[in-house]
This record gives sequence, C-alpha cells and structure tokens, in this order.
Amino acid sequence: MRSRVRSAGLADLVDVDSAGTGDWHIGEHADRRAVNVLAAHGYDGSTHRARQFDPAWFDELDLVVALDGGHARTLRIWAANDLQRAKVHLLRSFDPELAGERHPAELDVRDPYYDGPEAFDEVLGQIEAACDGLTAHLSATLAAARG
Repeated sequence: MRSRVRSAGLADLVDVDSAGTGDWHIGEHADRRAVNVLAAHGYDGSTHRARQFDPAWFDELDLVVALDGGHARTLRIWAANDLQRAKVHLLRSFDPELAGERHPAELDVRDPYYDGPEAFDEVLGQIEAACDGLTAHLSATLAAARG
C-alpha cells in the first residue's frame, strides 16, 4: 500500500501503517513464507514486526482497514462510538472486481498460514487488487476534499 500511495503522489497526505488485533505475535517477524513471496514480487517484508492495534489510535485515524470479518468485528468492539466504528472497512471492499452486494465472508482476505506457498501468492494477489482500489478511493476522496 505504501508503494501505491507513493506512486499516486499521495505520500504527503496518506500514512500507511500496520497492526493486528491479537497480541500473540507482538515483536515477531512476518512469516518467512510471506516474506519470500513478497520478495519474489518486489516487496521488502524483512523489516516488518508484528504489533497490536491500540484503540486510542481511532481518534488519529481516518480509515482503519481490516483483512477479515473477525478483525473488523474486534475493531468495531474496541471502537468507543459510532464515528470510530464507521472508520473500519474490509480491505477487499475496495477491490473493484468485488463491487456490489457481497456476503461479508466473500470479502475476507484468506489466511494462508496453514497452506502451502501458493496460498501466499493468492493472498498477495487479493491484497494487491484491493490496494489498487483503495488507492483509487483515496485519490478520489482527497481530490474531492481539495475542491
């Protein structure tokens, strides 16, 4: 997402960060299979370290993106009010190929952890498509805000 934000000329307007909802991997590197797939596609995941989302961040953020419905539910529970809950969106809801009425489970980025390397490639494809749509959404939203 950072690469797409930079390419779209939005780096001065959009901050991209990452955190999970669970606390069981805090401080750990990304899964080596994920890092390998990222490297094969030109991304550097070697410096990634897991951390947990802090609900206090809601006040600082305009958009909170979850990878699956479980994470989205947790984030909405942690939100203090409806304004904060409205900031939570599923990443794949921005994928233009998935536009329209969808069952929420169809918008989940699948968890490749217990599958082989091909699953990590599939998940990267899901994420890239959704990030393209998210970048387009951010570009349009920011252009409209500028007038």
